[in-house]
Amino acid sequence: MADRAQTQKKKLETVEPLGKRVLIRKDEDKKVTKGGIELPDSIEIPTITGRIVAVSMLIANDDDYPVRQYDRVLFNPKHAIPVEFDPDNCLYVVPIEDVVAVFRKAE
Repeated sequence: MADRAQTQKKKLETVEPLGKRVLIRKDEDKKVTKGGIELPDSIEIPTITGRIVAVSMLIANDDDYPVRQYDRVLFNPKHAIPVEFDPDNCLYVVPIEDVVAVFRKAE
């Protein structure tokens, strides 16, 4: 019995966005400028780019939204909702309307 309880506790917890939303892992804020100047810990250049971790079923089934899991995107953080999984993860649930660009490699 005790082994079964421990196995159930070890299952990974996941986040699945609902409605017209995506789950984005925000890129780390830059601590060095393009010119190579290191910034103090109290100053960072904010980034609003990240990688899509999960896409809601509504978005996945809608051809009007050309985003997929693992796409790198530019997003408006105004309506982004932070997900408190652990301190090292910068996860946000973002309405699809706030995803303003997808980075694509030219083929």
